[in-house]
Amino acid sequence: MKLQALPEPPSELALELPEFLPYRLSVIANRVSRAFAALYETRFGLSIPDWRVVAVLGRQAGLSADEVCRRTEMDKVTVSRALARLDERGLLRRATAAQDRRRLVLDLTARGRRVYAEIVPLARRYEQELAAALSGRELRALDRLLEKLACRTLEMLADDEGGAGARLPTRA
Repeated sequence: MKLQALPEPPSELALELPEFLPYRLSVIANRVSRAFAALYETRFGLSIPDWRVVAVLGRQAGLSADEVCRRTEMDKVTVSRALARLDERGLLRRATAAQDRRRLVLDLTARGRRVYAEIVPLARRYEQELAAALSGRELRALDRLLEKLACRTLEMLADDEGGAGARLPTRA
């Protein structure tokens, strides 16, 4: 039996994934994360979520797990697992908040702060190497464009009354 080629979908139903903006942004973000992760995974044994938690707590101690979730844009399960790994390795300390005994706050241990202090220069050099592909003008334009897209995604999420995802356009 010979297979027949499927007819081409109507143009409004066709989606060229490599040209789809959300896909392109995701691919670039994943590549950037994986390339930088190669630096700190080998040297420090940290996963991408681990590093993001360390980066957030390195800038501000005393956050709750929920605050870490919000600042890293990672889900609770991912953050919880990262916190457990960091705690197990002696990089993280959990304490009861002085103002609210029901609230747990997170901080890096002295060892965790040393790891953070070693990774930050690597992160800065990686950022500079990545940015070297662009001129100063292009970097400023990229910054503006990323800020616009970040604001737009927040607007789309806020417009979604059900909270399940981005508002989708409706047909007229």
